[in-house]
Parts: sequence; C-alpha cells; structure tokens
Amino acid sequence: MRNFTDEQSSFRASFRRFLEREVAPNMESYRKDGIVDREIYRKAGENGFLLIWADEDFGGIGESDFRYEQIIMEEVARADCGEWFPTLHSRMVGPYLKRFGSSEQQERFLPKCVSGESILAIAMTEPDAGSDLSGMRTTVEDKGDHFLLNGSKIYISNGINADLVIVAAKSGDTDDRHSMALLCVERDMEGFRRGRNLEKMGLVAQDTAELFFDNVKVPKENVLSDPTKGFQYLMQGLVEERLIGSVSYMCNAHRAFDLTRSYVMDRKAFGKRIADMQNTQFKLAELHAQLQAVQCYLDHCVAKHNAGDLSPPEAAALKLVTSELEWRVVDEGVQLHGGAGYMREFEICRRFTDARINRILAGSSEIMKLIIGRDIFSDNYQPFLG
Repeated sequence: MRNFTDEQSSFRASFRRFLEREVAPNMESYRKDGIVDREIYRKAGENGFLLIWADEDFGGIGESDFRYEQIIMEEVARADCGEWFPTLHSRMVGPYLKRFGSSEQQERFLPKCVSGESILAIAMTEPDAGSDLSGMRTTVEDKGDHFLLNGSKIYISNGINADLVIVAAKSGDTDDRHSMALLCVERDMEGFRRGRNLEKMGLVAQDTAELFFDNVKVPKENVLSDPTKGFQYLMQGLVEERLIGSVSYMCNAHRAFDLTRSYVMDRKAFGKRIADMQNTQFKLAELHAQLQAVQCYLDHCVAKHNAGDLSPPEAAALKLVTSELEWRVVDEGVQLHGGAGYMREFEICRRFTDARINRILAGSSEIMKLIIGRDIFSDNYQPFLG
C-alpha cells in the first residue's frame, strides 16, 4: 500500500478532474501546434496546482512535501498529458528562487509564477556543454552597475513560452571553470532572443528552443545570490531533478505496461489471444515484477528526500534504474503491439518516442554510472552486510 495522506488523495482527485476538463481534451491540438497554450498555466495557477511549496504570502499553500509533485506527475501520465510538464516550472526551476533568491527577488517573481502568469525555464545546456557544465561558453561580465551576458543555450524546455529564464553563465573575469552566475533573464530584456521551436523525436507539444544573449544588460538585482557560486547551486538541485525524472519515467513505464496488457488481451493471432501465449505472459510477468520492485525503491527515495537524506549517488542510482526500466517497458510494449506499435495513432508509439530522451537528460546513463562507480570506490562506501 502506498503512503499518501487523505489530503493528498483529495488533491489527486482535484488535479485529475482539472486534467480531464482543461488539458486532456486539447493535447492533440497542442501536439499539432508543437506547443502547449500558455493559458493552461494560468488555469493551473488559479486552481492552486503550481509552486504549491510557495508561502501563502506569495499565493502558494506552503506545502513542501514532494509527494504532492509526485501525484501531479502520476496524474499527468495517467491522462496522457505528459508533454505538458508543470513540474519543470514548479519544482525544477521555481526552487532556485526559493533557495537562492533574495526577499526582494521572491516578492517580485514568485507571485506571478504561482499564478501561472509568468512561466519559468532554466538554461544550462549548450552545443558543447551538456553533462559537463564546466565546458559552457556563455559568459557574464561585471560592469559595475550591471552584468553583461553573452552566449547561447540549446534544447531549452519551455524555451518559447518562458517569461523568466534562469541562465547559467561562466564568469568572464576569472579562469576558474566552476565560477558561474545564475541570472534571472526576463522576456523583454534587450538582446535576448529565441530561436525557432525545435523539432524533436518525441515530446512534440513541449516547446524546446535555442536561446541567444547578445550583450544583455542584466541588473545586479536579477542575479541569484553569489555570482561566482552558480555551479554549486546547480549541483544542489540535481538530486531533486533526478528524483523528478525518476518519478516521471516510472509513470510512463506503468502507463506503457497497462497499454500493452490491454492490447494483448484483445489482439488475436493463430486463433487465440496474444495474452494466452506463454511468451507474452513471461515477458509481462518479468516487467511487472521489475516495476513493482523499482516503484518501492522510488517511493522509499521520495521518503528519504522529504527527510533531507537522499544523497547524490542514491539519486543517480535511482535515475539509472528507472530510465533503463522505462526503456525496456516501452520497447517491449511496441514489440507486443506488432505493426500497430509503430503507428502514431497508438499511444504506445508516442510513449516509445517520448521516452528515448530520458536516458540522456538530467545526466545520461553513462554519467550516472560514473557517479555510482566513484561512490562505490570511495571511502564513504558502506557494505550492506557491514
């Protein structure tokens, strides 16, 4: 039995109704347009579904329990609305303002983020700097009364819709590869422009763009905390980012499993249901067992994160196993659908293409293995039976 409170169960029911009423009926239109209508954020904000951790003074409900965001991701997956990803806005970007923003910055930015009037994005990735952020070339220079920002970012989710972008930039005043600033770049700042909405393999309704910064004058009051410690600030956010990813991957995997189960129970071949064939039963039995085991591990990690005890190596291990399991489930789902699995009219096809990025973003599987391997061979290693 999963561990959710009565209040969280009521929250789940309310959010489910919101998705069924406001988002799900429009998803196919959003996919054709390649972008979600920004009005959805306003409606979500009006109903209290954005940045729920924010204090009441800013319009939130002051609830930091990660399980609320877990519910949001599970319900988005259930409703087949995964290309609208409010968690990016609420729990991946918003907390930078909470953790590192000044009181003035929080008062200025958070209310509009909570209401959905202002949409958030974070810009780290560059053509030559993905998992290795120290290789970024976007620079910021201290000009006395302002900072000057130059460079570009690529593959930025919410890149078209975003009104406020937290941009990571290296200090142009030092050779320290890890000296970075996090700057709050606003939509109408001179010199800030967006490229086209990029065409992707999957997640086609999630707007993704390249961003350009040409001598953008960023006021000193738009820099988050110490302008030399942005790299450390980004590293602090990675544990939760990988936990968020893991929840999303498992939601997609569970949904793909159920789609496949339903299909093989209806589809016949050689005079009997595919579900009655031993190979099908063995394949799905194995996946079902793995899903149950990994879901227990995921819920355990959520509890540890709520207690402030989830470590970077644990988050890396979770991200690795959930993304790799998701891929096995969607791949087997397409296989058991046969030719139908290759057709975009079948949801399993979209689930497959949407999932492909998940072994890359938030740190590739290879990077996760490096993190885990370093921990295994460090002095911090504790034998399970020690």
